[in-house]
Amino acid sequence: MTLRTLTRTRDLGIGTPLAALEALGWAWQSAGVQDCQFRAGDGRRAASSAPRPLLRLVRLALAGTVALGALALFAGFLLFVSTIERMERRPSGRADGIVALTGGAQRVGDAIELLAGGYGRRLLISGVNERTSREEIARLNPSQGRLIECCVDLDYRARNTIGNAIETRRWMRRHHFETIAVVTSNYHMPRTLVEIGHALAEGQSAVPYPVIADGFEIGRWWQDPAVARLVGAEYVKFLAAWLRTRVEGDPEQSRFAVLVGRGKPSKAPVRMVAEPQLPMAN
Repeated sequence: MTLRTLTRTRDLGIGTPLAALEALGWAWQSAGVQDCQFRAGDGRRAASSAPRPLLRLVRLALAGTVALGALALFAGFLLFVSTIERMERRPSGRADGIVALTGGAQRVGDAIELLAGGYGRRLLISGVNERTSREEIARLNPSQGRLIECCVDLDYRARNTIGNAIETRRWMRRHHFETIAVVTSNYHMPRTLVEIGHALAEGQSAVPYPVIADGFEIGRWWQDPAVARLVGAEYVKFLAAWLRTRVEGDPEQSRFAVLVGRGKPSKAPVRMVAEPQLPMAN
């Protein structure tokens, strides 16, 4: 090594050529470590970013499924409303019996009118309040007192639509009826037909007679929040009833029905208002 080289190394602040080589070696080692760290970081970033497209696809698929489900539910709701609007006001023909479900002010009165018009031989009023008597029903329908005495039966046990269906089946079996006209509110009719249709035996059938309350315009549900809430809640109940009846057997033995109905219905017979009158001999 020449004097010029030694002088240059001293000028650089490096004491000896060996120190210069060591410094250069440490620089290479430091650069190598940094390069390895950089490459390792790139690997981790690549590994973490690799599943992002797949995760994005999963999220899009879930969002699409939720959107399609919401659209299907809304379309079903519109069909539900349309079905209620298209229901016939009166039964197309006569039936063996008439069943009225309590809960609306006009249901019992309309059912008694159907009975008086000859649409059925007997009337079952299902879900009657324990404080309601035959005398009170006759007082509210004074022109049909004799008809109420002879041909009306009261059911005090049913507390919901499942109970109505079970009591209807028992009543039809007792009187050997094959067809009935069902009287209830128009928005309640789809769920009622599902429950009664599920409870009836093969060969038995139910014909709807929807009752429309005054001022209740289901066709303009979007303009009345109260109507929208009522119909929306009934639509959800209808879907639940439809799904439940797809998987259960006899509603009297079903755990689903017991859960919804808060206990099994009683086995006691329906309390009859009066025994049917025998036809008078000519």
